[in-house]
Amino acid sequence: MAPPSSDMNNVVISSNIKLERLLSMKGGKGEASYANNSQAQAKHARSMLHLLKETLDGVQLNSPETPFVVADLGCSSGSNTIFIVNVIIDHITKRYQTSGDHSDLPEFSAFFADLPSNDFNTLFQLLPPLANQDVGTMEECLASTGHRPFFAAGVPGSFYRRLFPAKSVDVFYSAFSLHWLSQVPEIVVDSSSETYNKGKIFIHGAKKSTANAYRKQFQADLAGFLKMRSKEMKKGGSMFIALLGRTSEDPTDQGGAGLLFGTHFQDAWDDLVQEGLITSEKRDDFNIPVYAPSLQDFREVVEANGSFSIKKLEVFQGGSPLVVNRPDDAAEVGRALANSCRSVSGVLVDAHIGDKLGDELFLRVANRATKKAEEMLEKLQFFHIVASLSLK
Repeated sequence: MAPPSSDMNNVVISSNIKLERLLSMKGGKGEASYANNSQAQAKHARSMLHLLKETLDGVQLNSPETPFVVADLGCSSGSNTIFIVNVIIDHITKRYQTSGDHSDLPEFSAFFADLPSNDFNTLFQLLPPLANQDVGTMEECLASTGHRPFFAAGVPGSFYRRLFPAKSVDVFYSAFSLHWLSQVPEIVVDSSSETYNKGKIFIHGAKKSTANAYRKQFQADLAGFLKMRSKEMKKGGSMFIALLGRTSEDPTDQGGAGLLFGTHFQDAWDDLVQEGLITSEKRDDFNIPVYAPSLQDFREVVEANGSFSIKKLEVFQGGSPLVVNRPDDAAEVGRALANSCRSVSGVLVDAHIGDKLGDELFLRVANRATKKAEEMLEKLQFFHIVASLSLK
């Protein structure tokens, strides 16, 4: 599936139906695509592998006659998801091989799930061919160089609703996705509301009432997410989650997410207003549907849901979202910040103001970040909430 086109200008990013139809990481393989701007996510995911493997050690191994099913929720369109699925299946394979109860291996299935607007085409082009499971033993197939040891399928749909049959998935994995809300709270873009986020496109540094509206939306979304997964997970299954988080209890302090979306990105929108390219109302109609929770925000929802046991819940320092070859080259740092921001929000921006103004916006992001390159490299650090949950 191709990413959404830019012929849907003037979309107000608030309705959950519109957002679900539009939201995706930037597809394709261009300079600002997610595939070419997700090296930081790959680095952060690799730094958490020991925590993922701890989660996998708690998964119940069923009869090898039953397929073992892995689902990545929020897979996007780069190679990171393929790497992670391979890590999961390799670890589970070793557990089967060393288990006295299961000398044989099951067949493995991997479901790559994301919103319908996700660029599944690019993802599927990155998948290596399936190992020939009709020749030799399954172990020989798993060792085939350059081949994948799992059946693959794409699952389009919101993970805030049902995606899979009941009791069908052994392992759920979701990284860098659950901080994306199902919608911007309507009162945040309602000019008659006291919660109206006037003058801003994100909640970093906003009024507390505005940030609390985001917090309630996040917790409602997470509650729906957990409810659906509790129906879909097999008995003895586990889930590993990593999402943007914060160390402050103040929801108006969004940490690394605040620096990414609330500084140069915010200022670039203001530039367009001051230059007469868009109205202030047009800017205020756009809000980034992201919320970085605290540990308490997350824990409250899991405990209220009651379907999952918390095996691990912590704040993990992920590092910078910027990957540059020459950190002393301010222009490269500026471009990296603009491309990083565009790879995750560009589709929404283009839908709201069009491609041409989108180009102008991110050019200004790059220019502003270039002037503050040293500060960006020093201060732009992400923290993640990492959770390991098992079905009770």
